[in-house]
Formats: sequence, C-alpha cells, structure tokens
Amino acid sequence: MTASRDASGPPAAAERTAVPGLSASIGRTDVRGALAAIERADPELCAFLDIWHTEALARLPGAARLPLAGLPFTVKGPTGIGSYAARRLIAAGGVPVGSTSVPGPGTHWQTWGLGAHGRTVNPWRADRTPGGSSAGSAAAVAAELVELATGSDGAGSVRIPAAWCGVFGLKTTNGLLPSPDRSGLASAGVLARSAAHAHVYLRCVLDTYEPAVPKLPLRAVHSPDLGYADVDPEVETVVRGAVRRLAAAGVIRLVGGGCDLLDPAAAWQAVRSGEAAPSAGELRRENDRRLDALFDGVPLLLTPVTPNRPHGHEGPGELLSTALTWAFNLSGHPAASVPAGFTPDGCPVGLQLVARRGADASLLGMAAAAERVLTGVRP
Repeated sequence: MTASRDASGPPAAAERTAVPGLSASIGRTDVRGALAAIERADPELCAFLDIWHTEALARLPGAARLPLAGLPFTVKGPTGIGSYAARRLIAAGGVPVGSTSVPGPGTHWQTWGLGAHGRTVNPWRADRTPGGSSAGSAAAVAAELVELATGSDGAGSVRIPAAWCGVFGLKTTNGLLPSPDRSGLASAGVLARSAAHAHVYLRCVLDTYEPAVPKLPLRAVHSPDLGYADVDPEVETVVRGAVRRLAAAGVIRLVGGGCDLLDPAAAWQAVRSGEAAPSAGELRRENDRRLDALFDGVPLLLTPVTPNRPHGHEGPGELLSTALTWAFNLSGHPAASVPAGFTPDGCPVGLQLVARRGADASLLGMAAAAERVLTGVRP
C-alpha cells in the first residue's frame, strides 16, 4: 500500500478519540499524526484537493471536550465541508483535515479523481483508479491516513471506490439524510476503515440511530449479476468465495431463487436528466415490486459491488462500473460494500450488501458480522 498510519508515538490526551462504548480499534489516529502522514503520502497518492493544517489544529482544544475528541476525518470534494454530515461530525468533536479528490473536468466517466498533485491512484495498485466519484475519500482511508471520510452516492460513488480500495462503504437509504441532489438518486454515505467506524458516523449524523445486532444466521439471497450485468469471471469467483465463507461460518443461510431485475440504466439516466419517460417509470416500478417481494422474505441481498475490477487511468472504456449499484439508487435501498478479497492480479473486490429501505442500522450490523469473517483476506 502507498502509505501507513503515523506511528511516531501515542497521541496527546487532548487528541485521542474517546467515544464510550465503541470498539477499541476506533480512535488510534490523531490529528497531528494524520496531517503528517497526509503530507508524506499525498504527493504520490494525490487524494487531496486541500489540506487544512491551521484550521484542524485550531479546532482541537474545543473538539477534545466532545464525544469524538478530535477524530480526524476528510470531506468529499471542494464543497464537502458544508455538507450536513460534515457539520454533524464537527459538532460531535470530529476534526476535518482536508478535502478529497473527485473527478476532474473533461471526461464523462466518474470513476476517478483529480487531486492537487495529479490523478488519484489506488493504494493497492498505483496503475489503477481508486474509483469514484468519492475517489480521494476511499484512497485516504485505504492508505490509513484517516479512519473515515464523508461521501455521497448517486450511482455507486461511495460503494465503487470502497470496493476498489478495499475499505468499508455505506450508502444510506435515500432521503434518510439531507442531500442537495434534486433528482433524489444521491444519498449521503461514508467510507471507513470498518463497519465499526461507520457506526461512529451514523451515530453522529442520525438522531434516531440505534445499533442493531443481527440474529444469525441471516436468511440471504445471492445474485451474481442481478439478472442483467456482465460480470468479470474473476470478480465473480472472489464474491462467490466470500459468500461461501459467510455461509460456512454461520453468518448467512442462503435462500434459493436469486434476484433478477430489469437493467436500470435507461431509467436511471432518465431520472437524472429530469425526463418524464413513461418507460422509465414502468421499469422503476417493476424493479421496486421485485425488490419488495424479495425483502418480504429475506433481510439481505448479496451481489458484487461492481462487475469489473478497477480499470486503468485511461478509463473504463465501454464498461459500466455502476451496473450493479445504481439499481439501489433508483429503488432507495441502503447498501454497503464490504471487502471480499482480491483478484489474482491484486485488485480489491467488494461484496455488496443490500437491506430493506430504512434498515440502515440492521444493514450495518449485518455488515459487521460479515466483516468479522472476511477480514484478513489479502493478496
């Protein structure tokens, strides 16, 4: 990987993260250590648009008295500091240390990022993209510069970079948190080192959040392609292996039947452009009907996050990396990406977990259970 967390010594007392009741793994990164690590790594990683040294250090005295006690985090893009999630994290004692890269101008594809030092690279494979559009957020978490980063997801913009950078990503139920997106497709999300770190995020941004511990095994449906996507065989192999491990560990009990949807591409594009196309509405309603029927019987749907591995910096060509994610922006369901393993050439692969609308806390609990089984898979 490109960079590692600063290990020069323990953080000062005023800079430790102290959130009662959370995993002991939370809060090992301090603000000064994060800033130093970012300075060292970013000329190569290119994950940041701006680094906020002065502002971050100025926030520390006040943040130390609040629940997050100075947890460093990053925000997506040049306007992320004004987002609802960023404001709530700051109010809880989080300290934003910089804004992260998003796609630059000049291409229609969004699975890349352009930082202040150049094109953002994938911490696992510098010749590959980290995904996008939350490119720098995913790269910064994967490089262990911060423990969580804000994102937004309108077609897979949290889940895709989470999958390709080997970190945890959560897209919340559409409408659960405020979003400036008028189409209704985008929802707030987070990229995090683990589901436990995403728990910190939800607890800060959602007043009604109550952690949920799932009863295992979970009844689950596995769909390798949602009935329409053309999935890379090596990606499919990694995901099938992860599903088998979850079943063998007693986390899930697979239910037959699969999940076949209509390809949502045309409907997503119509909604995004504001077109009132009757065919798009019909497709959306039919997919909603199928998903409602599925979630009447099981709490969990499993798919690959993307049909392809991370593409090179020249772009994805004709591939639609969003093929398996944007269905759930149309339907509004919460969805998460959990690291599932690696392709033979060392590219991370994500397992997508989808739950009923509004079941974000349950989804996070299910993801944590899956993560405990899948953690430690490395190339």
